[in-house]
Amino acid sequence: MNAPVEHSINAQTTEFTLNGRSIAAQGEETILQAAQRHGVEIPHLCYKDGLRPDGNCRACVVEVKGERVLAPSCCRKPAAGMEVSSESARAKASQKLVLELLLSDMPEREYTLHSELDEWAQKLQVGKPRFPARHQPAPDLSHPAIWVRLDACIQCTRCLRACREEQANDVIGYAFRGEHAKIVFDIGDPMGDSSCVACGECVQACPTGALMPARDVGLQVADKTVDSVCPYCGVGCLLTYHVKDNKILQVTGRDGPANHGRLCVKGRYGFDYVHHRQRLTKPLIRKRGVPKHADFVIDPNDWSSVFREATWEEALDLAAGKLKEIRDTRGKQALAGFGSAKGSNEEAYLFQKLVRTGFGSNNVDHCTRLCHASSVVALLEGIGSGAVSNQVSDVMNAEVVIVIGSNPTVNHPVAATWIKNAVRRGVKLIVADPRRTELARHASYVLQFKPDTDVALLNAMMYTIVEEGLVNEAFIRDRTLGYDELRKNVAGYSPEAMEKVCGIPAKTIREVARLYATSKGSMILWGMGISQHVHGTDNARCLIALTLMTGQVGRPGTGLHPLRGQNNVQGASDSGLIPMVFPDYQRVDNAEARAKFEKLWGTALDPKPGLTVVEIMDAVLACKIGGMYIMGENPAMSDPDLEHARAALAKLDWLVVQDIFLTETAYLADVVLPASAWPEKTGTVTNTDRMVQLGRRALDVPGDARQDLWIIQEMAKRLGLDWNYRGPESGVAEVFDEMRRAMNSIGGITWGRLEQENSVTYPCTREGDPGQPVVFVDKFPTPTGRAKFVPADLIPAAERPDRQYPFVLITGRQLEHWHTGSMTRRAGVLDALEPFAVASFHPLDLEGFGAKPGDVVTVASRRGEISLYARADEGTPRGAVFVPFCYYEAAANLLTNPVLDPFGKIPEFKYCAVKIIKGGNLTPLSSYGGGKALASAGA
Repeated sequence: MNAPVEHSINAQTTEFTLNGRSIAAQGEETILQAAQRHGVEIPHLCYKDGLRPDGNCRACVVEVKGERVLAPSCCRKPAAGMEVSSESARAKASQKLVLELLLSDMPEREYTLHSELDEWAQKLQVGKPRFPARHQPAPDLSHPAIWVRLDACIQCTRCLRACREEQANDVIGYAFRGEHAKIVFDIGDPMGDSSCVACGECVQACPTGALMPARDVGLQVADKTVDSVCPYCGVGCLLTYHVKDNKILQVTGRDGPANHGRLCVKGRYGFDYVHHRQRLTKPLIRKRGVPKHADFVIDPNDWSSVFREATWEEALDLAAGKLKEIRDTRGKQALAGFGSAKGSNEEAYLFQKLVRTGFGSNNVDHCTRLCHASSVVALLEGIGSGAVSNQVSDVMNAEVVIVIGSNPTVNHPVAATWIKNAVRRGVKLIVADPRRTELARHASYVLQFKPDTDVALLNAMMYTIVEEGLVNEAFIRDRTLGYDELRKNVAGYSPEAMEKVCGIPAKTIREVARLYATSKGSMILWGMGISQHVHGTDNARCLIALTLMTGQVGRPGTGLHPLRGQNNVQGASDSGLIPMVFPDYQRVDNAEARAKFEKLWGTALDPKPGLTVVEIMDAVLACKIGGMYIMGENPAMSDPDLEHARAALAKLDWLVVQDIFLTETAYLADVVLPASAWPEKTGTVTNTDRMVQLGRRALDVPGDARQDLWIIQEMAKRLGLDWNYRGPESGVAEVFDEMRRAMNSIGGITWGRLEQENSVTYPCTREGDPGQPVVFVDKFPTPTGRAKFVPADLIPAAERPDRQYPFVLITGRQLEHWHTGSMTRRAGVLDALEPFAVASFHPLDLEGFGAKPGDVVTVASRRGEISLYARADEGTPRGAVFVPFCYYEAAANLLTNPVLDPFGKIPEFKYCAVKIIKGGNLTPLSSYGGGKALASAGA
């Protein structure tokens, strides 16, 4: 839980005497920290590395020569020549008395096998307490993830500091006085009814078991612990699996470079999907005569009505044989593949290699097309790289941070903690979004602009910077091209003119522009609120231009950071799982790049860029594509206009799906291949910070399921490819070594280094290089070394509200659920926290159509309709509705518009016209026992 390393380090040392031994404290070290580094044990309970020292337990007191009172060593810094004793009779007596008093209140039953209080009491030989126990609070078992038993609480406030100061969630407090003092949640609510986001940081901080994972997990002894990486968002938190009998007992955070011990609710509690009863354990083949159609109802428990079990030999021969037949009879362009951003880099690399060399086309894509494709297009066009310039934790070195079109407290919770920590240290935060998100309460400026007006707002900011002479002329002159065209373009976008368009006062636009342009370090982070529009590429172009015109790039605390949504969407893109580029973004229509890969792979390659996700679906319906191989993707839930996407999948002559569950897409397959979940494999992933990180296998696959890497290789062999990767874990290290030869960006990262260091940042072109956390320091990776300005004008959404469809639909994710829900809705804690499909409205809009929180409403567009439970959310703007896209029973993408951004080919998920109807085909929430949660603003 250490904070990110800062760029200035105080190397001053202070020499003092501890227990008669001369030692030196480094920098700002306390006596306790210096003692620990020198191997001297001093008892402590309220102190925890990474948390602010509080000094309230007094178990760590030491005697300082010449001072009247004992000093808490966790708070006291040594002075030169100071003589300190932690072992004097006076210090020992006080330490033991503190421990004895705390022990006297402990319950007879233990709640954890690792009570720090018990451990210190044993080390100091504290016997049975002489003091009677005081009255203790009753247990609070109201939360599905965390049990609260304050009879074991020593009021060390580690949980409070972890919640308020580290995660900055401000849920846990310390209330009342004297013997009535206790830890509380919000204003004394049961934890299950509080605003707790279940990050579990308090559990990880608690020294006595007063806060523990539910169902007494803390009393079970793990057979082993395995270090790995979180399988959810792109932050890439390192974690440890605690495993017993091939099942995960619990997950704890590890001190990784992106998280420093922190986790969110998904990372800490969303692991038991791997043990779900609906896991696929044997290959399935569709029964003869069972038709495929778009209008289906899926029941994963009733798979046998559609499929029959098969051997691997039969399933693989049939799966690959039919694809090969289509290739050989209809041509190479008649096949396509969707790879996965949820798997490893090695899987992504082999999958795209299979499509390019086995199918013979570049018709390969993955979910990046649906999230940040427009950002990548704009970045490649403008600065020559689709990756981030600076890492998330670099916000700690900024003066100003803009978060636009992103809700990181929901989508990237651990990244959000660094932003909140930075604000508490004085960084100015600007939050710009049509929805007022949780992060807004930490912001200096909140720009809640009208949906679809990003370019108007950003061009108005650039107008101000130009008009007021705040541009960095030297940076523009030395490192950019095309500024004059941009300057002329923004001349028509004054803040006064754009105020009416975007809804932000001109005065505020000017203030924010000045703040951004004049700071010593300004950083921009954005999400899919920027990218998922028909003008998504233009939105990103504006952010790039804003950065270039002010020179806010190439230094710590500056730069551009599109926050990646899935755990390996960055790595899958880097590995070539994109139709127009080979690994490392080398264009397929570039003869030099193509020659390189033809030599590496030993075959001729298609020079024509392939089709993207939505284009592939269109090509299926146009009878141009007849067969598909889909690994770990669920386009029957994630694509826009799902009726269209499902109709395409159902129309395919042959569909092979490789997954861990019978997803909506797998339900339409001809052959289903049971694959491995993330904790069941070894491989690398690349996070949003450009960190290549090693995940290690913690579990065996269930039943007759197989490793994804093995399945891809077996499919390749049956398609006529002579692959021969050997070694442990299906040759994963050999595959990575081949990737190094294909990709200069990771050429210096060896498998052995990853096994030792767990995480290495790219670019790392030579072995031994430390990696580059900040890039574009001296030049940009373009042919000229210069970045390029690309002007943008206003382009309205393809479908605007009207009298028939007066509301705007905004789609996105929830904190507890991820992507299409196939994993998180099978995780017990996560589904208990958010079990129902919800739609969030401004309370006044709810009142306007006669509904209240918990009522069933129907949201309808020109493409479909869904029924959900209404939730009141003051952060949702008037005239809009927010719907998560993770619920099969209310699939938001039945409503969305498939129209594409012309450059990134990304659908417009963030804007379409809908109407709201009170009532629908769901059971009213009161039938499930309540609806209190739907009155909150957390959707």
